[in-house]
Amino acid sequence: MASRCGFAAIIGAPNAGKSTLLNRLTGAKLSIVTPKAQTTRFRVLGILPRGEAQILLVDTPGIFQPRRRLDRAMVAAAWTGAQDADLALLLVDAKAGATDAVRGIAERLAAAGRPIWLVLNKIDLLPRERLLPLTATLAALAPFAQTFMVSAANGDGLDELADALAAAMPEGPHLYPDDDLTDLPDRLLAAEIVREQIFRQTHEEVPYGATVETESFQEKPDGSVRIEATIYVAREGHKGILVGARGARIREIGAKARAELTALLERPVHLFLNVKHRENWDEERARLRAIGLDDEPA
Repeated sequence: MASRCGFAAIIGAPNAGKSTLLNRLTGAKLSIVTPKAQTTRFRVLGILPRGEAQILLVDTPGIFQPRRRLDRAMVAAAWTGAQDADLALLLVDAKAGATDAVRGIAERLAAAGRPIWLVLNKIDLLPRERLLPLTATLAALAPFAQTFMVSAANGDGLDELADALAAAMPEGPHLYPDDDLTDLPDRLLAAEIVREQIFRQTHEEVPYGATVETESFQEKPDGSVRIEATIYVAREGHKGILVGARGARIREIGAKARAELTALLERPVHLFLNVKHRENWDEERARLRAIGLDDEPA
């Protein structure tokens, strides 16, 4: 049987479950997941071996109406991921349905003329009698080559989706070793795991106004790793919230992130966090590049 390898971009509105789908298909936590929308900020590659095929899954930021330079770069990253892939999976939250955002994304995907599949997610949250009418409505939005109903949270329908993806990949050699999970550098992974805890432990605009950069990632002789990371916040008041009373909040963020990183890296982790106020970091090209984003097209 011929070897196959190709890219499948997961694209959709915020909170459709793109990162959950990537993590569930690959069996590893590659993209951070929180209950809040717009968590993913850059493209994340997941490597999924399936028979003779290697499926390169690309998790993309949710597509929304951008305001800041950061927002524009995130949306640009999503569309670039779709354009560069062999096929795009439009992931739709079944409970939210055919929203204006979904309709707009489907229209642009259709206009691009690239192969697109419809993946209706969170089907466990919708009564069965409503699934077929919703699927028919969505299927009319664009020329989808295939349609799948899945639950990324519990795994329903994912084997069928993975098998279909493997068969659809173009013939060619594998681009990565099959035991690799991602091309994400450990430094960036560490920053993302810290940022996930900021999303989980703070509220309102605080997590959206913060970014994390790994300043130092040192392998130690005993096999452990020492990580120093800086959390930049756009507002001075957010610094106090993140640090917390007598440093309680930042210690909790560090403890949860350290435990997560220890499991992911499979080695002891010594994590040191610092919080700095940097007004308008989300408008700085250098900060965007540091978190894995190219500046938006001119």
